[in-house]
Amino acid sequence: MNSVRVRNIEFGNGRPFVLIAGPCVVENKDITFLVGEKVKETCLSLNIPFVFKSSYKKANRTSINSFATLGIDESLAILAGVKKEFDLNILTDVHTEEEAAIAAEVADILQIPAFLCRQTDLLLAAAETGKVVNVKKGQFLAPEDMQHAIEKIESTGSKNIMLTERGTTFGYHNLVVDMRSLVIMKKLGYPVMMDATHAVQMPSNTSTSGGNPEFIAPLAKAAAAVGIDALFLEVHPDPPSAKSDAGSQLKLEELETLLVDVQKIDRVIKAY
Repeated sequence: MNSVRVRNIEFGNGRPFVLIAGPCVVENKDITFLVGEKVKETCLSLNIPFVFKSSYKKANRTSINSFATLGIDESLAILAGVKKEFDLNILTDVHTEEEAAIAAEVADILQIPAFLCRQTDLLLAAAETGKVVNVKKGQFLAPEDMQHAIEKIESTGSKNIMLTERGTTFGYHNLVVDMRSLVIMKKLGYPVMMDATHAVQMPSNTSTSGGNPEFIAPLAKAAAAVGIDALFLEVHPDPPSAKSDAGSQLKLEELETLLVDVQKIDRVIKAY
């Protein structure tokens, strides 16, 4: 399997799992910095590699009235501040070809949202920045179909690729995670990540998406038992008040307990 390196962090090749975590969207400077600081402290105490995640813009919202962004420039400036203040690698979503180069000025990993994973021009634009590209598997795709996304990125000469499972559409207003997907995608040759928070979403039949956050921990631990290279969690100090994904973010104070359990499983599976 190709390993992927982001500055001082290596994904894959049997390395300990990497945590990618942060609030769903940049709501304001205070929350973004608070989460960055607290998660880093937790990861340092547990010796877990950490990449900070937050979206500078949520382009896919259920309602036109839902919060999307503070503004791209302001949000990226906040992410740049977190990166500098806490010496963190940054992951953020990109939604258009034009945004890829702009976000790459701050981000170390550009993430392709699940609904956009087949957008050829977007995949190529992200790859051409030279950054690592994390592609979320669409809720509508079989895991083996991610080979096509890989081939698009590889056509630029890049092998800085990661793949993420985040659940598959299962009837109306529900997602299900098939743990076989993690095994199948890993056979495609690149590090694989489990998004245990988006996987508990309940895609909405109202103006917002709901979720079942009580299943975040079981999914994360089950994925660790499969042998994931990274764990993706959206965390917030007060999820019910979050401006995006309020029903599916992990409460910040619950993070350490979950990471301790995941790390124990990861150590057994990878024998380190």
